[in-house]
Amino acid sequence: MPPPPPPLGRGRRRAAQAFDEALDDADLMTARAALAQGRWQNARSLLVHTGDDWDRRGHRVTVLAREPSCAAWAREWLLAEPESADASVLLALAQVRRALQGKAKPDGAREACRNAADRAPADPTPWLGLLMLECALGSDQDAVRSFEAVRGRYSDHHHAHHLMVARLAGRRTEAGPDPLHEVYDFANWAAEQAPADSPLAILPVIAHAERYRVLAAAGLEAADPAASGHWAGRRARQVMKAAFDWWLEWELEGHPRRLIDLNFLAHAKFCEGRGAEAAALFHRIGRYATPAPWSYPDRDPHNAFAAARAAALGTA
Repeated sequence: MPPPPPPLGRGRRRAAQAFDEALDDADLMTARAALAQGRWQNARSLLVHTGDDWDRRGHRVTVLAREPSCAAWAREWLLAEPESADASVLLALAQVRRALQGKAKPDGAREACRNAADRAPADPTPWLGLLMLECALGSDQDAVRSFEAVRGRYSDHHHAHHLMVARLAGRRTEAGPDPLHEVYDFANWAAEQAPADSPLAILPVIAHAERYRVLAAAGLEAADPAASGHWAGRRARQVMKAAFDWWLEWELEGHPRRLIDLNFLAHAKFCEGRGAEAAALFHRIGRYATPAPWSYPDRDPHNAFAAARAAALGTA
């Protein structure tokens, strides 16, 4: 006999805690729900209207591709519209997702990404899918090649830069908290190359958190990020101040992945002990917490976010 369902209150609490990769994109949520029911026409309309807003397109395709039945419905869409570049890229990223889960062969996902790239040569999104795959399973050279293909089509690509930072942070773990580590060089270079209003200005903060993740997992930093001292050095303070000042000036409320940056910045400010600045960021984040970096190195992200938010807002 199966166990009884959980009490309604417990179920509601779990639902409230669920991280939604769609963030605050209501149109994406609607299309994803329809896709789960086999109605791919909503996804078609969404991607048509997204056009060449490459950061938004990458975000939307990536989230849609995580729907468990996405590959099947993307194939059905391709049967109906064999020349559709949107259907092709959605299938490609769904295959990447399956390969990363061990449910499909990586070579098949690579081929799907290249097929999608052939159909839309200007679109960085198929190469984003390939970059996701190579960062997880490929060599450094393959990851760099894929990143350069994305950047050659859209030099300011938000998700691609985050993927490369996470990959580079894992190199030379034995170097410890080296302020000259290559991940910092890469993040600073990308931030300097980007336009003044680009959210890549916050990339050095991402690099600092990703390096902490790697060092803490190796036992070279304390498991509690706020107690580790990783955010207390002079260089770290300079990075955090520059990023926070940039946010105050630009904000970029319309960027599709801005809430990811805000979570990293709030985490950094909290770990630095700057409660008032962290509180301002928590107000902007609202209910849109993200698993990273609150899960670093192996923490429960729900509890870590809630505790940091309560402390910063004085409600602990």
